[in-house]
Amino acid sequence: MAALGWLTPRRRSATARSVLAGEASAEAARKSTQEVSEREPEFPVPGDERAAAFFDLDNTVMQGAALFHFGRGLYKRKFFDTRELARFAWQQAWFRLAGVEDPEHMQEARDSALSIVQGHRVSELQSIGEEIYDEYMAERIWPGTRALAQAHLDAGQRVWLVTAAPVEIATVIARRLGLTGALGTVAESVDGVYTGKLVGEPLHGPAKAEAVRALALAEGLDLSRCAAYSDSHNDIPMLSLVGHPYAINPDSKLRKHARRMDWRLRDYRTGRKAAKVGIPAAAGVGAVAGGTAAAIALHRKRR
Repeated sequence: MAALGWLTPRRRSATARSVLAGEASAEAARKSTQEVSEREPEFPVPGDERAAAFFDLDNTVMQGAALFHFGRGLYKRKFFDTRELARFAWQQAWFRLAGVEDPEHMQEARDSALSIVQGHRVSELQSIGEEIYDEYMAERIWPGTRALAQAHLDAGQRVWLVTAAPVEIATVIARRLGLTGALGTVAESVDGVYTGKLVGEPLHGPAKAEAVRALALAEGLDLSRCAAYSDSHNDIPMLSLVGHPYAINPDSKLRKHARRMDWRLRDYRTGRKAAKVGIPAAAGVGAVAGGTAAAIALHRKRR
């Protein structure tokens, strides 16, 4: 039995060495916790009224491009013909497959949208935008990005969408998500009717940074305490403007830049392939590609 004595716990008084060991361990734990706290300060900071968050829309907050989803809704309401639908569907399929914004495609989409809405009342498009959000956009909101936006709201901070999409669409989405508001491309209107022209240029690339800078000045924000979120390297000017830039579902150029600058990254796309090429979901791509083929086939049949 004596041989098994080591199995039996013994009561021993603390020696000087054991006291020293305990104190050293406690101090190391305290320092470790303090170091982690210093490396990862609480963010968003609750109650910081001079901080805000700015979110890109397409492929950051929502899968795909808002303008293309809006185009689908307008086609359903007979705003344009099948040929335009095929073009919208192809541009959307390309955007989802490539995971980046092609300037030529985006310009074509904007030109198409402007020609489609010309002569229509702004109030009419705003009302239709509410319906289109429910039909095509609501289910495409990234839950992860939505949670990030909500964290800022819960901290008492303002949150804006910043997008090249028409401001009317962006405002609908922002309101539905409970955000503060939206910065978007402004289409010219006279007496409440669209003229088919833009006011200035699309809110894209450097223009986004200028919009954020102007809003921050008007709202009394400290940009060094603000955050910005985007998927595209085109938004590096906006991301570089704030103290807390995030790359969300980043394209390859933004991913490389973010790693070089030690920016935080979040990727909510599913699958290894999706993470590489920016495909939100294989089923979604198949649906868009199928829709493109169906639209083209229908167009040929009617000719």
